[in-house]
Amino acid sequence: MTELLDAEQVFALGPVGAVRTIRDALAAGLDPESDIPRAIAPLAHGQGLFMPSEADGWFGVKVATVAPGNAALGLDRINATYLLHDSRTLRPAAILDGVALTTLRTPAVSVAGGIDRLRELAGSAADGLRLVVFGAGPQAEWHVRTIRAHAPVADVTAVTRRGGTPLAWADRHPTADDAAVADHVRAADVIVTATSARTPVLDGRLVRDAALVLAVGSHEPSVRELDGTLIARATVVVDSRASALREAGDVIQAVAEGALDPDALVTMADLLRSRAAPPGGRPTVVKTCGMGWQDLVVAVAAYRQAGASRPGARAE
Repeated sequence: MTELLDAEQVFALGPVGAVRTIRDALAAGLDPESDIPRAIAPLAHGQGLFMPSEADGWFGVKVATVAPGNAALGLDRINATYLLHDSRTLRPAAILDGVALTTLRTPAVSVAGGIDRLRELAGSAADGLRLVVFGAGPQAEWHVRTIRAHAPVADVTAVTRRGGTPLAWADRHPTADDAAVADHVRAADVIVTATSARTPVLDGRLVRDAALVLAVGSHEPSVRELDGTLIARATVVVDSRASALREAGDVIQAVAEGALDPDALVTMADLLRSRAAPPGGRPTVVKTCGMGWQDLVVAVAAYRQAGASRPGARAE
């Protein structure tokens, strides 16, 4: 029988469990470079995304839609469903809430890719990390939650184009053109960009050398959240070279400008398997676009944790 996992059951895995799942998969030898590329279909009112992956005895696919106009209608911008199958029989094992899965796994990938620098920063911060987050949606909030699950946080600034009412997870919520934002960026230990912006949201010259930047908002060649100035200064960590050079506008445009040598890209697998931290004296940028393998391994972990009795259940 196909099991249904709602948002609560997916989120039950938690940020720590999700980060551990990503790192364990890479440590066990999963190769992101061989993952099946996702297909993106232009639709009348947005995009459709088809994200399949197969690994470790499982096949899964996420079908997601992005509808920019939904905000004006009071509806969610992103909707998604995840279908998980056993690889041997290809029978469906579970249907998961795809929005919850995306919300949980995206910051887990960011933190998994930057965990060494995050720990280094936390170790030198007397009262906790200072965060600046561009964006105020679910990804912005869950990046803060995931960072908090791994390091003490002293202060959070959430920056959006229009500002707005105070957020439960941030200490302040200024507009992007507020003069004080530059000061917060200069002082930030960790900067998160989780926006729908199509052009850079911050001046890369302001980012301090020790900072960790987690960029997740763009996954199209023509869209970027980070400027070439920051990319040129940074060690750039990606979930896969092929994916980054195919989809990550922050990377693709910096390469085109001569600000980045594609051979200098560092993958998450490189870092984990070499056990080498990014070099000091320059920012670390973790740029992810989202890949099918990430959804798959987190979906399997959530499915296993659900723990319900089911026919043909796999041994833990």
